[in-house]
Amino acid sequence: METSDTTRLLEDLHQTLEDGRQGFETAADKLNEDGHADLASQMREFSQQRSRLSSELVTEAGNLGMNFDTGNGSAKGSLHRGWMSMKDALTGSDPHAILAAAERGEDHAVAKYKEVLDEDIPAGLKAFVTKQATEVKAAHDKVRELRDANAS
Repeated sequence: METSDTTRLLEDLHQTLEDGRQGFETAADKLNEDGHADLASQMREFSQQRSRLSSELVTEAGNLGMNFDTGNGSAKGSLHRGWMSMKDALTGSDPHAILAAAERGEDHAVAKYKEVLDEDIPAGLKAFVTKQATEVKAAHDKVRELRDANAS
């Protein structure tokens, strides 16, 4: 795979991580407002995880000589690809709805990591992405668990 293609994949992955960071932060704020401080705390932890993963990805890309736009307003705009339904869930105070929207966002993140891992990328980068994918999948599963625990 050409470096420019790999860079594009990592840039998309970075934007997905930023989308998740912002989505989890938004969910945390709403859950906290609605008196669900325990769930809000978990969402903030996931937001911090995404921030860390994003920073690690930028560092790894830089180590490989790849640079890309790391601004929150990427060329693709500020739309949360996997987190679009979050806006609808935030109109109510139902933690199940907010967590279901978060899980849909996580579905997108897991799929994005799978997409990158299905490509022909350098072995060292594949190991790095695999490690991050494992963390993202664990977060996805925890969000699903929380959603199920908060079902009406």
